[in-house]
Amino acid sequence: MNKIIKDLYRGINDFKKGYQPRTKTVKDGNGDLFTDTHSIVTRWRKLFSQLLNVQSVNDIMQTEIQTAEPLVPEPNVFEAEKPLEKLKTHKLAGTDHISAEMIKAGGRTTSSEIHKLNNPVCKKEELPETWKKSITVPVYKKGDKPDCSKYRGMSLLSTTYKTLYSILL
Repeated sequence: MNKIIKDLYRGINDFKKGYQPRTKTVKDGNGDLFTDTHSIVTRWRKLFSQLLNVQSVNDIMQTEIQTAEPLVPEPNVFEAEKPLEKLKTHKLAGTDHISAEMIKAGGRTTSSEIHKLNNPVCKKEELPETWKKSITVPVYKKGDKPDCSKYRGMSLLSTTYKTLYSILL
């Protein structure tokens, strides 16, 4: 029922705004327009690298913490089920291409498998490499659509990573 109401309001808002053509051009720092896909992707990559202050992978340092006991207690199956129920639906999937709807549709079977997946992560206290990656998507704010500075970046994270994050909080 919520989805129907959400779609109704989205339709009303779209109707009120009128036709909004999607732009296939972006401006560089000098105001020149790019229309080819390669230049557009390069421009977005450069912009988000500057915004996130990441020049290269070498800029990121990892610190190891030596402990006698694990810092994170191992979650039980019931603790793994709560975050799955709270996952927001109708959101884009991250790098694992698993949506919240898919996880929720799996029920207890999926929650026990995610629990099995999260336990070694808690024991080793190390995230899998795929969970460290995200997809950054430009989201339009307002203003001149071809101007990249009128967008903000949204990172799409792995849904299974989000469940572990929710368990730990």
